[in-house]
Amino acid sequence: MWPFRSSKKRIPFPSFTNTLSGTKELFVPRTLGKATLYSCGPTVYGPVQIGNLRSFVLADLAARTLALAGYKVKRVMNITDVGHMVGDVDEGEDKMAVGAKREQTTPEAIAERYSTLFLEDIQKLGIDTSLLTFPKATTYIKEDVEMIRKLERKGFTYRTSEGIYFDTSKFPSYGKLGNLDKAELRAGARVAMGEKRSPSDFVLWRNAKENDLQKWESPWGPGNPGWSIECSVMSSALLGEQIDMHTGGEDLASIHHNNEIAQSEAASGKHPFVRYWLHGAFLTIGGEKLSKSAGNSFTLADVTARGIHPLALRYLFLGAHYRSPLSFSWEALQGAEDALKRLWKIARTVKKESGEKEANTVSHLVLKTALFDDIGTPQALALLWSTLQDSTLDAREKWAWIGMADSVFGLSLTHPPEAPEALPLADLPEDVQGVAKEREEARKNKDFAKSDELRIHLKERGYLVEDGPSGATYTRI
Repeated sequence: MWPFRSSKKRIPFPSFTNTLSGTKELFVPRTLGKATLYSCGPTVYGPVQIGNLRSFVLADLAARTLALAGYKVKRVMNITDVGHMVGDVDEGEDKMAVGAKREQTTPEAIAERYSTLFLEDIQKLGIDTSLLTFPKATTYIKEDVEMIRKLERKGFTYRTSEGIYFDTSKFPSYGKLGNLDKAELRAGARVAMGEKRSPSDFVLWRNAKENDLQKWESPWGPGNPGWSIECSVMSSALLGEQIDMHTGGEDLASIHHNNEIAQSEAASGKHPFVRYWLHGAFLTIGGEKLSKSAGNSFTLADVTARGIHPLALRYLFLGAHYRSPLSFSWEALQGAEDALKRLWKIARTVKKESGEKEANTVSHLVLKTALFDDIGTPQALALLWSTLQDSTLDAREKWAWIGMADSVFGLSLTHPPEAPEALPLADLPEDVQGVAKEREEARKNKDFAKSDELRIHLKERGYLVEDGPSGATYTRI
């Protein structure tokens, strides 16, 4: 039986792997029936690559899982339009300046362009933005200054010729997220020392340089905020000084999120800043993390340019647990799209046969159990497939499963796209017919490698192939 807080309102408790403790914990929010969720958003200096999109899908899955459990979720995802250095710590050039110089425009124009593109991308990925707040870092400069002054008054900062730094020696538990070993942060290894007292110290406010494209007045002179301060300020302003859950990619845990903890808890004097930390694993290709710097990244535009539906990428993400590295390939993505389209086909049939009416059933509670076990999407997907293929269940029972599953999956299963009209071979353009006939001959000869190769070629030409008992049919993409 699920634990509950009140005899009047039972609320199931999902469990999540909390990076802070390293263990799976039952979710118990600060306020009954409500949950606050902050997610690190993009730095809008260019298109977001699909590796980062995985972390935004994780945030969406966490929010949907909490909503399925009966919680009213309040969400914030920041837009970083200043302060994020190329080196992801304190050295290098601000990414917004890099983007502005690359496109010969202003940081403001870059931020507007890629913030809009980001919102379009995540909506195509089925991420629910209706209840999300997207604050921009540059609109909270005053609040940044106020928090830094508070830290200064409490003795947590020191000043150098480069700016104002947080003194991690004054915060003994620095590095508690992921058990970071401060001794590993050696000068010359991961961070440049400059005038810092310790490699783990981090910048709160940078003094402006002559060629800076963004700078603001402050008690310390003109300058700009550090990368980490924005998240502490915006989460505090919009969700309160203590929040229930914080999500992000695993690369943010060791530095960025430990910085957030230190400055937030030092400023407020309250513990903890965040109750549950969720970090998603990397999307990899050839064993390497996808990243712009490595030159192996792809964007959602690259996906759609190949005629692949954006939700196929979400389906690919759902097929692996969020804490497990996921290897990306175009073949894997194509397989995900094929599976999703089969799922849509089944959903269309069930929708029609059920009249969109659900049967009262407790069988779908096993699906909820899988999702409440640390967002177990691979197990939940498998359960959905086996249920929809179960001939002993009627359409209304299956429709109930589809509704519950899609409330978290976000795959448009309750509103599947209309099936494209199937075309016979004779209706295809003459040049496409030639490829299709060659493929059919390869299948007849059991040359399935060539058949698959020609199938991909047909898709690149704009035609999907579906093999059935009566032969192949073709649909225009």
